[in-house]
Amino acid sequence: MLVAANALIQVTPGLMIWTIVAFGITVFVLKRYAFGPIQKTIDERRERIRQSIEEAEHAREEARRLLEEHKALMGQARGEAESILAEARRVGDAQRERMREEVEADRQRRLEETRRQIEGETARALTQIRAEVAELTLEATAKVTGKVLDDEDHRRLITDAISGLDFSVLEPEPAEK
Repeated sequence: MLVAANALIQVTPGLMIWTIVAFGITVFVLKRYAFGPIQKTIDERRERIRQSIEEAEHAREEARRLLEEHKALMGQARGEAESILAEARRVGDAQRERMREEVEADRQRRLEETRRQIEGETARALTQIRAEVAELTLEATAKVTGKVLDDEDHRRLITDAISGLDFSVLEPEPAEK
């Protein structure tokens, strides 16, 4: 046999067998009571991590879907808001136009009423002027001729005097529409 310089390096069959037996028992105990639970813990942790990753992926997909829904809802809300604003503008324009038309119709009605009042007043004034002209004509004729005229003469003189006058300048011009 070889003799080694150091006693720890020296091969001793009995020690070697007991070392192998102790190593085997240690491996068996470690495998049974340490490596199994450690491996089980590692496997459980690996499974939890895998589940967490899957849940994170699902959460990310859900968030992406919710974001898309949110964007769609915001777009729809904007569209509805724009249509409501357009409708409000249209109603406001229609009311403004209706009010303008009503004011214009009222103005036209008042103008027409005023025009009729002016025409009526003008006609009354012309009738009064004609009556005064006829009366003045009778008085002037009575003074010039020095005699009192009968009804027939009065009518003839009034008609002649009035027909000689141009009352058209006193009458209003026809309204153009």
